[in-house]
Amino acid sequence: MKIKRLEKVYEGKAKILYATEDPALMIQYFKDDASAFDGVKKGTIVDKGVINNEVSNRIYKHLEEKGIKTHFVEQLSDRETLVKRLDIIPIEVVLRNVAAGSLCKRLGIEEGKIFDPPILEFFYKNDDLHDPLINDCHALIFKWATQAELDVLREYGYRINSLMITFFKERNIRLVDFKLEFGRYKGEILLGDEISPDGCRLWHSETGEKMDKDRFRFSMGSVEEKYREVYNLVCSDKN
Repeated sequence: MKIKRLEKVYEGKAKILYATEDPALMIQYFKDDASAFDGVKKGTIVDKGVINNEVSNRIYKHLEEKGIKTHFVEQLSDRETLVKRLDIIPIEVVLRNVAAGSLCKRLGIEEGKIFDPPILEFFYKNDDLHDPLINDCHALIFKWATQAELDVLREYGYRINSLMITFFKERNIRLVDFKLEFGRYKGEILLGDEISPDGCRLWHSETGEKMDKDRFRFSMGSVEEKYREVYNLVCSDKN
């Protein structure tokens, strides 16, 4: 598909969105920029954009095959993907299978505790407010989503989590937790954004070694190496 990239519509921490000649489609460009702790720590992870683009697209193709509707249309290059233009719902859906990260700090839970069933949380997407934890009442009162939409987010969240656990397990990766973003498109709710080592906690199934952005957050070293390892494990069968 030949698509012309037009003006920049939005630039975030990890991606740039460009308009196209088709108002229903956008080009999503993945950057190498990295940030943590609400932008307090900034840096670059070499080839992160290429890896995240490839990994996310491989996962979205898998989810589409399993009946999950996403914004993915076509990968255009190593850093660019054509996606449907969504009206983003300002709620992040976080699935937690194992205790880690902010949950441990917030609730005093020891890292590594297994959750069965998994924990699903909603966060309001607002960088200035540091993406606060919310519940249904907040979303409804402030009209960020309807109850029917919240029900869909929950249903999709649990379904995607189940599919992803299996997908990663088959590749020797333990899915600890991850975030999802959704948007409205022609009367439907579609999965948007990306699923990559930037937005997931991924531990090696055998060694327990961390293979995600925590390595950058906490200056653990071997960041590019572990991102590349995730790429190799996830995309080895992409064709």
